[in-house]
Amino acid sequence: MPTAMSTDILIVGAGVAGLWLNARLRQLGYSTLLVERATLGGEQTIKSQGIIHGGTKYALHGALSGASEAISDMPRRWREALAGTGELDLSATRLLSEAHYLWSPGTLAGNLTSFFASKAVRGRVDQVKGEQLPPALQDRAFKGKVYRLAELVVDVPSLLSNLAHLAGDSLLAGERISPLREGDELVGLQVDDRAIKAQRIVLSAGAGSEQLLRELGLQQPSMQRRPLHMVMVKGPNLKPLYAHCLGGGPKPRITVTSHPAADGQWVWYLGGDLAEAEGVAREQAAQIAAAQKEIAHLLPWVDQAPLRWATLRVDRAEPAQSGLVRPDNAFLAEQQRLLVGWPTKLALAPDFSDRVLASLRRDGIAPSAHEVPADLPRPAAGVPAWEQLLP
Repeated sequence: MPTAMSTDILIVGAGVAGLWLNARLRQLGYSTLLVERATLGGEQTIKSQGIIHGGTKYALHGALSGASEAISDMPRRWREALAGTGELDLSATRLLSEAHYLWSPGTLAGNLTSFFASKAVRGRVDQVKGEQLPPALQDRAFKGKVYRLAELVVDVPSLLSNLAHLAGDSLLAGERISPLREGDELVGLQVDDRAIKAQRIVLSAGAGSEQLLRELGLQQPSMQRRPLHMVMVKGPNLKPLYAHCLGGGPKPRITVTSHPAADGQWVWYLGGDLAEAEGVAREQAAQIAAAQKEIAHLLPWVDQAPLRWATLRVDRAEPAQSGLVRPDNAFLAEQQRLLVGWPTKLALAPDFSDRVLASLRRDGIAPSAHEVPADLPRPAAGVPAWEQLLP
């Protein structure tokens, strides 16, 4: 016999968007259930670099873009949450770096002129030297300039653990998800053997939302996948580095973040232009060779002999855009009780929750009393790719 349940808001997809929204709603008194088919953050969130962007990298060509405007307030909101004084208490989340850095190899002075003239970065960039340099760049052979950005880098597994704690008993592992209708009206979802009714249903399942929309008989909103071919490198001689290395174009030549592995070593996670168009077209061996060449050129003092390498293909799920361009901000579409959206970046999770909350307020959706069983099966935590591929 199917179990019948009711909740104010039913969320599908326990990545950063669903988890952040869930925590905000619970804080405001809503009853919630957050359903996850796989692992917490295991599809896209756990594969992010953990950078809380403030828009700086979107202004490398010297112009103030829509993306830099939309995301500019995110570091402040995250910083307050990480301090335990913001809209959520994320003080149990590990902060990997108080700042992200912009690093010029020393040959791009002309590029930097227009960049630093941009309104997007005034007051948000400071040059650092000597002992203020990131540890990986404190070598006599380093030649170039480094600028400190007002952007954070968080440990994503720790963030997911913190958000899962804030979820309390609202998490539900469910493999089979289908529409629950009364006549022609969508009133909830059937999750395995549970019929769950809700005032509103939010799909925040990343790439998984595409299949769920098909099961609901909907073709809109349409989704795009923007692929990446990330590189991971692990070794006992690596030191922490969190930086965009400037190239000759509007995108960072390479973006490096550093992550602590379970065995105490550091893993460099390499993105930026390296991981995009040409990188996506390369097979694993060629992509690793390209990354090794970049490290040898940009950081020649790093001994590559003890390093181990792997690559990871990531499909960023986003609302469809003309020409597969990057959306500027979080996205939300509405159809009666159904809300469908993508945060588009880790940093924009608060923006996504703002959009959902605005929709609830506009429609007069208020908290009501619902009892949630305490013994629901919970989804497992996602495991970082480097622990699987570079154990």
